[in-house]
Amino acid sequence: MVNLVDAVYVLTALLAVTLGVGAFARWRQGRPQRQIPNEVVDPQRLGAERLGDTATLLQFSTELCARCPGVHRVLSALAEDRDGVLHLDVDLTHRPDIAKHFQILQTPTTLILDGDGVIQTRFGGVPNRRVVELELARLTGSSARA
Repeated sequence: MVNLVDAVYVLTALLAVTLGVGAFARWRQGRPQRQIPNEVVDPQRLGAERLGDTATLLQFSTELCARCPGVHRVLSALAEDRDGVLHLDVDLTHRPDIAKHFQILQTPTTLILDGDGVIQTRFGGVPNRRVVELELARLTGSSARA
């Protein structure tokens, strides 16, 4: 028979582990990741004519994503402010093949591609505008906006 005190300890330990895993997952949201295989993205596969000359902000969204429209506005504005930077928004709702290929587990997910279409940075969740600006400055050789 299980002792009530032992059961409380076990439940407390499970709660602590669950909260720790949740806090870690939340901490990783919106942070850039650079451990990415050097894949060259084909714009035709995404339904686009071309990529940006110096960089591309590639956003993956779905129809039911509540945060995607806000990310779309931010990334579009960043791309408009910079020569050679293009923003592409790919709706994955009816494209599970693309979601599987790029291992998209949440939307929004944003990839920053260099001028050759090579994935440089990946953001899961809502990316921080300032961090995206710094990544673009790194790729384009320009200074980040203040």
